[in-house]
Amino acid sequence: MRLGKSARVTLAIVTGFILLVVYVPLFVVLVNSFSTSTSLTWPPPGFTLEWWVKAFQSQGAMAAVLTSVQVAIVATLISIVLGTLLSLALQRFDFFGRSVVNLLVILPIALPGIITGIALNNFFRTIMGIPLSIWTVVIAHATFCIVTVFNNAIARLRRMGINLEEASADLGAGVWTTFRLVTFPQLRSALLAGSLLAFALSFDEIIVTTFTAGSGVTTLPIFILNNMFRPNQAPIVSVIAVVMVVVSIVPIYIAQRLSGSEQTRR
Repeated sequence: MRLGKSARVTLAIVTGFILLVVYVPLFVVLVNSFSTSTSLTWPPPGFTLEWWVKAFQSQGAMAAVLTSVQVAIVATLISIVLGTLLSLALQRFDFFGRSVVNLLVILPIALPGIITGIALNNFFRTIMGIPLSIWTVVIAHATFCIVTVFNNAIARLRRMGINLEEASADLGAGVWTTFRLVTFPQLRSALLAGSLLAFALSFDEIIVTTFTAGSGVTTLPIFILNNMFRPNQAPIVSVIAVVMVVVSIVPIYIAQRLSGSEQTRR
């Protein structure tokens, strides 16, 4: 479908406005991380690297980064295993209730975070009697990280078809051999892209984390929230926010590159 000149101009203006609304605040945060002011003021009265040095020397910030990385890695590993198994089950086998299971797998990513957080909090504390800890955060994050791995894996399985797997079986290969030598090599880049997205999603999650983290468990987003309005902490929070933006962008960029290169090869 071809758009007229006026429609293209309107679309360009709307797109530009949306990009400004999204990225100008991020630019302000970046600039404030170098500001000499101890509060989030604009324009900044001067520029300094002092806050970057203090941020990387902050034991609380570094501990929060380590906690977020640990949670994201474990949640991603769980997501890879369960997401792959679910995609294989739903794409390669036909059974009663398959569409319902497919909906239930995807549902956590569509639910509001506060609903998921409250539900998991009640499940852990009331039903299971489990005290909140870093492991409840990991389980909570895995519930929605699975979706990113699952979506990437099942989309790739649908494009792959089953011809090569059937040929492998006809030649005498077992299920595990077929998966290891035929299915997994074709699925590998999709799983990597899904795991990178899952890591980024877990790393900056705050709403579900707030409801499922035990006392003493402070992820980086919670650290930012707790320190944002404390005296002399605003510039350090800006530094950490900039680091979080970079950490979130890199996995998404790599995932997009992987998806794009895979489509080009096909």
